Amino acid sequence: MPELPDIMVYIEALDQRITGETLERIRLASPFLLRTVNPPLSMAEGKRVRELRRTGKRIAIGLNDELWLVLHLMIAGRLHWKERRQGRLPRALAVFDFSNGSLWLTEAGTQRRASLHLVAGEEALRVLDPGGLEVFDADLKQFASVLKSANHTLKRALTDPRLFSGIGNAYSDEILFEARLSPAAMTLKLNDEEVARLFDAIRATLESWVERLRTRAGGAFPEKVTAFQEGMAVHGRYREACPRCGAAIQRIRYAANEANYCARCQTGGKLLADRALSRLLHQDWPRTLEELETQTSRKE
Repeated sequence: MPELPDIMVYIEALDQRITGETLERIRLASPFLLRTVNPPLSMAEGKRVRELRRTGKRIAIGLNDELWLVLHLMIAGRLHWKERRQGRLPRALAVFDFSNGSLWLTEAGTQRRASLHLVAGEEALRVLDPGGLEVFDADLKQFASVLKSANHTLKRALTDPRLFSGIGNAYSDEILFEARLSPAAMTLKLNDEEVARLFDAIRATLESWVERLRTRAGGAFPEKVTAFQEGMAVHGRYREACPRCGAAIQRIRYAANEANYCARCQTGGKLLADRALSRLLHQDWPRTLEELETQTSRKE
């Protein structure tokens, strides 16, 4: 799922292309994409783009007459900028024709989770915002208050859009690696130094990735938006070497998500229990990196 760095780079690319331009036509290929009926989508046509804004993990396109087109890409939705004469893209859900080009929305797979809302006014736009804290607009005290408002694992807290804005599965792994904290650590058990370290890690990680993705795009429209970015320290790097200490990156899976971490750097060498595997292996489940390495060497 595109997260804050990806969304920011999308918005920067769109700002350069469509701010001040007229949205001439909207072509919907999937009726399931549109989640609102009032105002009707046709009201957006002919309107000029005033501004672009990030609302959580959504892209909000502000039009004249206080209208907002709000896109949520979910897991597999992606945006593409094309010259209007170019042919139809596969899996297109919608095409937004502007006076100078076309924005295409596609979604891989068969599940249709991406969404489009058209709303009128700032209040209606705020309704679509889950309300999570914008860490770049907050100080340490505000961050600590939100973090410790309930007792959750750090992985869950960081990815809860009602607590923190724009952070998802991928960048939460990178943040926790940067902070040297376990994804399973409980928020209410963190000391002041750990909270401050996490706060700094969130800012540093997100800032770094915005800059990396901006540089990678090189002024072109970003086409390689993916959950597994080249250069990530732990996310999507299960069993690969930790860039800091060389130990194998570990993984725990839950529901449709996973957490990637370095046991040596983040959990004091302790392996976090993967629910499915630990149930299957019972007492054979290794508790430490040393036990895991011993088991692996025996198999080899």
